[in-house]
Amino acid sequence: MPLNQIPTRAQMLSKNILTAIAFVSFAAVGAALLSQHLLDMLPCAWCILQRMIFILIGVVAMLGAIVPARPIRRVALIATLVLSALGIAAAWHQWTVAAAQFSCDQTLADRIVSGSGLDATMPWLFGIYATCMDASVSILGLDFAVWSLLLYAVFAIAALVGLRATKSR
Repeated sequence: MPLNQIPTRAQMLSKNILTAIAFVSFAAVGAALLSQHLLDMLPCAWCILQRMIFILIGVVAMLGAIVPARPIRRVALIATLVLSALGIAAAWHQWTVAAAQFSCDQTLADRIVSGSGLDATMPWLFGIYATCMDASVSILGLDFAVWSLLLYAVFAIAALVGLRATKSR
């Protein structure tokens, strides 16, 4: 291997960050599916929107980790940061507003999920089966939406660390 093809410490750090984000993001979706299908914790529209964001983050991070080009990694880290911010906003809204509402019908989350057609195509993954109020569940003393919010915040911080690493040569 030529000397110029040996990955730098910064390249390895950004790759490892993206790999970890992808793995944890897909694991979060897996945990949500286990909660839904084994524990009967049915998701609302905001839950499904967050699930969609986690999947997008996982795919973007995985692609960024696989492609060795520095500009692609930077784009993946920036996209992860933006998607994490959107996830934080969705989780915050679910926790502070939607959880107190009797219905998620015709909310932004419901329109996005229904408009994507994924709820009809893959109802086992993207089906909306509960109202926002019914979907509000605590795990270890924290609302499920708060756990999502915290995970999105960790992803955002990790993406910032990765961006800082890719900035240096």
